[in-house]
Amino acid sequence: MFISERISAVVGLSAVMVVIFSTRVLGLTGAPVDSMANQRQQMVTHQLRGRNIVDARVLSAMKTVPRHLFVPKYLRHLAYRDTPLPIGHGQTISQPYIVALMSQLLSIEPGRRILEIGTGSGYQAAVLAEMGVQVFSVEIVPELGHRAIKTLRPLGYKNIRVKIGDGYQGWGEHAPFDAIIVTCAPTGIPEPLKDQLTEGGRMVIPVGEAGQQQLLLLTKQHGDVKRKKIVDVRFVPMIDRRGKTY
Repeated sequence: MFISERISAVVGLSAVMVVIFSTRVLGLTGAPVDSMANQRQQMVTHQLRGRNIVDARVLSAMKTVPRHLFVPKYLRHLAYRDTPLPIGHGQTISQPYIVALMSQLLSIEPGRRILEIGTGSGYQAAVLAEMGVQVFSVEIVPELGHRAIKTLRPLGYKNIRVKIGDGYQGWGEHAPFDAIIVTCAPTGIPEPLKDQLTEGGRMVIPVGEAGQQQLLLLTKQHGDVKRKKIVDVRFVPMIDRRGKTY
């Protein structure tokens, strides 16, 4: 099974951190404005529940977060289909199933701290934040990072921080993390990310050469990282600022 994914190419830039603090957008009745709730419910019912996504908090988050706001306006009518969509700069927003699968694999509890490598549109970060965790997200493309912040701000998430920088290096000043989710494929597991994962923590990451990548679930036990293959995938490679693959 191969799943095309949006990936942030990870390169070294000076860090720029933005903390999201806002209130939710409200309609005249005081309820959040949402014109696509039915499509979102159909997505959850047919694409997720029918494909072994069983975590109640993941399903609730996927039903709540307005995915259409994270895609270009001309593609919003396709937002809830089972496919990735382009978001510019050669990147895509992941298909709903892979977002749900990776979120479920983290098996994270509310209040925990998650490092995300590859902010992209901000959708994955929003899903995780809706699950009640603290999200520290690193994005290499400044335009995408700032656009994600602009999208997230009116949704009112106070538990997301976004940094423009080198995702291979993680976010050391906020380590350790209870879980790490990576949306680009290095040829090996980055040592800084292993170091920043807390004992007993989980990392979900695609690893391998182009065309031969596997989505792995890693668990840190007694300082060692145990791995389990989940599914074959296709991700853009993780690269440095010169374009060289890690």
